[in-house]
Amino acid sequence: MAILVCALSRVPQLVSSRRPSHVVSLLDPRTTFPALDDHRDGRHLQMTLHDIDAPIEGHTHPEAEHIREIIAFVSRWPKADPILIHCYAGISRSSATAFITACVHNPRADEEEIAWTLRRASANAAPNRRIIALADAELGRGGRMVRAVAAIGPAAARWPDITENTPFEIAALHGPSE
Repeated sequence: MAILVCALSRVPQLVSSRRPSHVVSLLDPRTTFPALDDHRDGRHLQMTLHDIDAPIEGHTHPEAEHIREIIAFVSRWPKADPILIHCYAGISRSSATAFITACVHNPRADEEEIAWTLRRASANAAPNRRIIALADAELGRGGRMVRAVAAIGPAAARWPDITENTPFEIAALHGPSE
């Protein structure tokens, strides 16, 4: 099944057209989460954190607790229907979480293969490096997730050069999974 990634502005359209069973929203504290009436029963993770790679005073930087919550949530996704992951622009926090989701559901797959799948799906995906490093540690991947994201290089364009990324998707399953 598919892991869908988009910007906040595209959430209503994708929820309507693709009917995801689960949604992950990663937004800063001043942005309102989308109201998803069909996902009120624990199928909508609302995560408040800024898109930063290092702590900045007055900002909520990604921490291990956030990553554990993301991993627990995406682990419960049954894969019968898509999962939708979004942040404000669909570039960094959401692409990092999509990569984590694929790694969680593919414990034996090559992390670099998954990262290149992400890059082929979106030239503008720029997984948040702190989120990836924290997930790599939580999942016991020994730096492989960090190296995989480094291998795909930077995004073709950066926010604010583009205001938001085009929605994209990657497969949930990659290579050997068990």
